[in-house]
Amino acid sequence: MASVTENAPENKPVEHQHPLISLIDTGFEPHGFDIYIGGTQTARNIPLLREHNIAVVINCAVNLDFNYVTQPNEQAVGESCAHGTGPVRVFKLGLVDGDGNIDDMMLAGYLLMASAVRQKIPEKQSYPVRHQGNVLVHCRGGRSRSTALGALYLHLQRPEKDPTMDAAVAHVRETRQLHPDEWYSAPKPMLIESARRAADAVKLLKKEGARAGY
Repeated sequence: MASVTENAPENKPVEHQHPLISLIDTGFEPHGFDIYIGGTQTARNIPLLREHNIAVVINCAVNLDFNYVTQPNEQAVGESCAHGTGPVRVFKLGLVDGDGNIDDMMLAGYLLMASAVRQKIPEKQSYPVRHQGNVLVHCRGGRSRSTALGALYLHLQRPEKDPTMDAAVAHVRETRQLHPDEWYSAPKPMLIESARRAADAVKLLKKEGARAGY
């Protein structure tokens, strides 16, 4: 997977290659799942998702939708689309890659991801995809929105390893193999700041919850 960025010193387009899928960290609670980051081509590659035991997909990008329906309950008819189940459980966040998001959206992304991995799926015929596996966080290019949310999750879930947002962003940049020339936009600065404020909000909520005894 390649992305084109501007080389700041010479202002020339530079193409950087990134892995199709990147393992960010492993062994998260509650069931020891791993976190991966990727882009469009990652999210649409069903064999790749199966190979890495992806059970949960977090789509961070607005206006980027996929048809994962492999077991349709109803086929597409006229202007009505098909619906049914697919090989993964998909959670859509829909961030803009730049200005335009409110901080609540990044906070919602963390809460969505933290809840998705702890959700208990009933053993019913209407819930065929129940297995607990790994998580893919993706956006269009796997450079900005997904890396910001991934860093936020790492910082809040493993503060002993990534004690600050800056440390978490550095960790994700390294494991995603982002070139230093693209760090100014991977992730975008406003997304990092939004993630920083979301982290502060979560910490405050936890502190207030502890004071209240829950």
